[in-house]
Amino acid sequence: MTPTTPHPLPWPGALPASARSRLETVLAALPEHRRTTFALRVARWWDDLVEGLAPYPDPPEVASRVVELAGTAYLSRSEDLHLLDERRSLEPDWFQRPGMIGYAAYAERFAPAGSGLAGVARRVDHLKDLGVGYLHLMPLLRPRPAPNDGGYAVADYRQVREDLGTMEDLREVAGVLREQGVSLCLDLVLNHVAREHPWAAAARAGDERYRRYFHVFPDRTVPDQYERTLLEVFPDFAPGSFTWDEELGGWVWTTFNSYQWDLAWDNPDVFCELVDVILFLANQGVEVLRLDAIAFLWKRMGTQCQNEPEVHQLTQALRAAARMLAPALVFKAEAIVGPNEVVHYLGQGRHHGKVSDLAYHNSLMVQIWSMLASRETRLATRALGRFPAVPSTTAWITYLRCHDDIGWAIDDADASAVMIEGWRHREFLSQFYSGDFEGSFAEGLVFQQNPATNDARISGSAASLAGLGRALDALDAAFDEQSAAEAATAVDQAVARVLLGYAIVYGWGGIPVLWSGDEVAALNDEGWDAVPEHADDNRWVHRPRLDWDCVVEAHGDPTSPTGRVYAGLRHLAQVRARLPHLHASVPAEVVASPDPGVFAVVRRHPVGPMLALYNVTEQPRQVPGWWASEIGLPLDQAIDALNGYPPNLSADGSVYLSTYQPVWLVRP
Repeated sequence: MTPTTPHPLPWPGALPASARSRLETVLAALPEHRRTTFALRVARWWDDLVEGLAPYPDPPEVASRVVELAGTAYLSRSEDLHLLDERRSLEPDWFQRPGMIGYAAYAERFAPAGSGLAGVARRVDHLKDLGVGYLHLMPLLRPRPAPNDGGYAVADYRQVREDLGTMEDLREVAGVLREQGVSLCLDLVLNHVAREHPWAAAARAGDERYRRYFHVFPDRTVPDQYERTLLEVFPDFAPGSFTWDEELGGWVWTTFNSYQWDLAWDNPDVFCELVDVILFLANQGVEVLRLDAIAFLWKRMGTQCQNEPEVHQLTQALRAAARMLAPALVFKAEAIVGPNEVVHYLGQGRHHGKVSDLAYHNSLMVQIWSMLASRETRLATRALGRFPAVPSTTAWITYLRCHDDIGWAIDDADASAVMIEGWRHREFLSQFYSGDFEGSFAEGLVFQQNPATNDARISGSAASLAGLGRALDALDAAFDEQSAAEAATAVDQAVARVLLGYAIVYGWGGIPVLWSGDEVAALNDEGWDAVPEHADDNRWVHRPRLDWDCVVEAHGDPTSPTGRVYAGLRHLAQVRARLPHLHASVPAEVVASPDPGVFAVVRRHPVGPMLALYNVTEQPRQVPGWWASEIGLPLDQAIDALNGYPPNLSADGSVYLSTYQPVWLVRP
């Protein structure tokens, strides 16, 4: 039999011949179908890569370097990850589906004590019981010694924290999760590295190549010019954005802390280094990368050095490079910015659908807590209703709580549009959730109050901010039947607030993410400051170790607050998975409810509309039936998907909502 002649590989025509030759040498050991697949991916993503590299003087040259890095990584990609890539290529909406629920945790606080990454695998059944298909383990790449900003001061991108295990352990955990249908998400800190990172160490040792990896200035002249427009991230314990380093012999840019050195992304060598890191992590089985502090990458004099256009261009290039190796990998932008800015991280204009696949919907979290405090929905309706449309191939990450504090991102123009003052409302929310406002149910802690603006952020667990801790204390202290009844009502209302908040999160679309402990109504950790390196950062108050006794209680006593929250979240996940309306490609349309105590969201799907109604008050509320019909959902044709029955109607045909009740109306 005459041997067949191999077909020429389908490289893009613009790929330089020298790069093509080197690539074919690198890939020579692979079977033809593997080489063909890689060449097809390069051809598919080449234009996006080159276009995204426009900030650099010679985009094709940098692109050729990137493709060679991807080809080298492709050699070592495992068979099971190649299979995952094929599956994801056939199911590109895998992360958009209604059955997708997320969970976020610190590995050492989620796994059994002392078990490290191996212990995470022992919690998979717990995740599956909650409907989880996406697990975000908080920063676990090796950081500098404490203080390290909770792990976000990375000293080595290719090693795991020693107390958690090894990179081999991480690969094994990713494999176990993947077998159970759970995708692993890790943090990738893009804006900065620790002062102890090898690149920074080389710069301090006088290596000019690595010195150019950072923004270094001989005196304060240029830093002072930048400082005129920069915002302080941590004004309490890290004022300013530049730090003098004696070994370096210069002022280095440090947006966050003095030990976190901002990378110079205007240097293409830095871009290529981070591409190589991304490819390495993809080959460990990571399926989602959270691009930490992405808004800060590009520096421009006279601006806040956030959200510059080059950030979106370079993210497009990073994504294109990643897709060449691993179509299974998606990006999540950690950009806590306003609605007009955050949509750019999912792709707008010529970057439509080409930037990140996921982005945090921080405004949704802020507006949920705002509604619960004010018992009013007009501000939320205005603020959330003006979000521009996002690409149908992307999804929001929605959440009630996360590892971070809550900054009251209330836009002054939104506030003015509903006849309130933005600064006054922000002040009210800070006072309310720190428990300093009369009648507050919350128990939060003030974090990073800015004396110049008086803005104060808030730390605290979801259950404590919703009033459960205060209500349980009142129940324990009850001295007669009446006080016990009042306290029991307060407990019921706190549980209802938690579940209402999560109903809004689960009913928004995208990927709703549970913060570890919320499923068992975890309260503030009273011993949060017992660890010395945590003592100055009260965000650790809402980062407790998952109390497994509470998980056992949730299963054993469904009438307890813990049991009710756990069962409620499981129920939300199960109902959500059955509703095509909640696919992320279907936009959420915020509409003004006739009752300002009811928050209303419509999702229009070919199978029919879904009308979600949320009573954000302790008092019963009603929404007119005629209004629901005008939305497109006559009540005689609707059921509440959350209970399977027709909506509860009053005598005049209005939808009746009890205390903090959510209703998801759909056609049966």
